[in-house]
Amino acid sequence: MQETEGLILAINPGSTSTKIAVFKKTKDLFLKNIKHSSEELVGFSQITDQYEFRKEIILKELESAGICLDDIKIIVGRGGLVKPIKSGIYEVNEALVRDLKVGVLGQHASNLGGLIAKDIASSIVGARAFIADPVVVDELEPIARISGHPAFERISVFHALNQKAIARQHAKSVSQIYEALNLIIAHLGGGISVGAHKHGRVIDVNQALDGEGPFSPERSGTLPVGALVKACFSGKYTLEEIKSMITGKGGYVAYLGTNDAYEVEKMVSAGNEKAQLIQDAMAYQVAKEIGAMASVLKGEVDAIILTGGIAYGKPFVEKVSERVRYIAPIYVYPGEDEMKALAMNGNMVLNNEAEILIYE
Repeated sequence: MQETEGLILAINPGSTSTKIAVFKKTKDLFLKNIKHSSEELVGFSQITDQYEFRKEIILKELESAGICLDDIKIIVGRGGLVKPIKSGIYEVNEALVRDLKVGVLGQHASNLGGLIAKDIASSIVGARAFIADPVVVDELEPIARISGHPAFERISVFHALNQKAIARQHAKSVSQIYEALNLIIAHLGGGISVGAHKHGRVIDVNQALDGEGPFSPERSGTLPVGALVKACFSGKYTLEEIKSMITGKGGYVAYLGTNDAYEVEKMVSAGNEKAQLIQDAMAYQVAKEIGAMASVLKGEVDAIILTGGIAYGKPFVEKVSERVRYIAPIYVYPGEDEMKALAMNGNMVLNNEAEILIYE
């Protein structure tokens, strides 16, 4: 297939930083992690108010790096909390802009990715703006949505961008296509998500943002429901305090006072018995979730994949592996290169290898 020339700009806004990268095909030409101080952001009442501020910084960084805007043909922004959508690449249209601004499922810095991409693309002749595999990718089967009470439906919020990119990378490495494989992928980072990938669709996954699955360095995961309900009505905690216990101040932070998995590993190496127990428990819960997803796939699993920053830790990986290696071969792809994943999606657009989906 003939490849089209042109540069790809990837934009990944975080709560206190904006990562940008320029790629030619799959080769990175420029990478920059722009830090934003609390003083810079304090004047913005909502995240979407930061839009112009961050866009101007991006343009200045590209100019300083000698990147000619006219050479950029594809801009891919990190997708935000829009309506649940199927996996894929979406061109930023008016409906997507509207929902990114509103924050249908909440306000998050990633909502800015598509907005900034659209604005920059509109100033470049022939450029197009996209988002790819946002965290709200939803491919759950109907049975997976049932929680146990009709007032509460299970939803899909997970590390879709990294899980999908790693799935395709793995498939290529074994001379297969993603759609032909059954995979269990555990993303091990500040949050942990474990997905059952059946022939290219994530048919079940724990809602990693705020309430399901294994605990993580800063999230509590699934908690005993009765005890949680009592805490909520005890009068000891505000709504915000309960929410921070679940996301932000749970997991390693609550037990050990750090969200740094490497720091916990050093504690364990130094003989800290409490750190050993908590690290073992997190690995135990990850393994349990992998086992659950194996049952979702009826035991027909081609590979178990461990990815994310914690996958760099060999002791942790081994603790998980010893419990699940009976299910399927285990492959480790440590780290998460979101910029490369965004660029990979942009490159598929340039090469006419992907269907462009329409957000409605």
